[in-house]
Amino acid sequence: MSDTAVTLDDLAALDFTKGEGLLPVIVQDVDSGAVLMLGYMNCDALRATLTSGKVVFFSRSKGRLWEKGETSGHTLDLVDVQTDCDRDALLVTARPRGSICHLGAESCFGGARRIAHPALAAIAQLEEIIRQRAATRPESSYTVALLSSGIRRIAQKVGEEGLELALAGAGGTDRQVIGEAADLVYHLLVLLEARGLKLGEIGDELRTRNAARM
Repeated sequence: MSDTAVTLDDLAALDFTKGEGLLPVIVQDVDSGAVLMLGYMNCDALRATLTSGKVVFFSRSKGRLWEKGETSGHTLDLVDVQTDCDRDALLVTARPRGSICHLGAESCFGGARRIAHPALAAIAQLEEIIRQRAATRPESSYTVALLSSGIRRIAQKVGEEGLELALAGAGGTDRQVIGEAADLVYHLLVLLEARGLKLGEIGDELRTRNAARM
């Protein structure tokens, strides 16, 4: 097994012996990054999962294979299966079709659905990089040069990037829209740093507005 991704050809390389034929399986929402549930798979369940594209477990209480949602209809569409370094546990990324917990919640771990989308995690990482540049002031950094130019210039750049995104959105390619959107996000984060504001404060405002709409 050259990497952690699991295919049908890799079944024999997994260590089912430690768990008496079963591997613990963590299921993660591919879109939100949330941990949805913990289950178990034997070799047959994993084979059925990889073959069908639906997540199938071995039910210890039923003593048989059990496809998630076979009764409720709330299935898990398989995206990817990976194993850990010891090859005795699995991480399944999937797309849930309905509530996953038998109590009706979206996750068996309660508030786990609040985990950030990977894209938001990347933005938070960028915010931290900008913060570090502002603190250490490396001479060759564009971020440092932009911060040194002052808030008015940074605000002007945000406006320019917003216009470029609008133009790309109106007549550009998808790739151009993505690139211009990334530029806008970066310059917005620099503006927030220059003003002493944090990305989390925007999140707080959005949560307040979302609650008001409910």
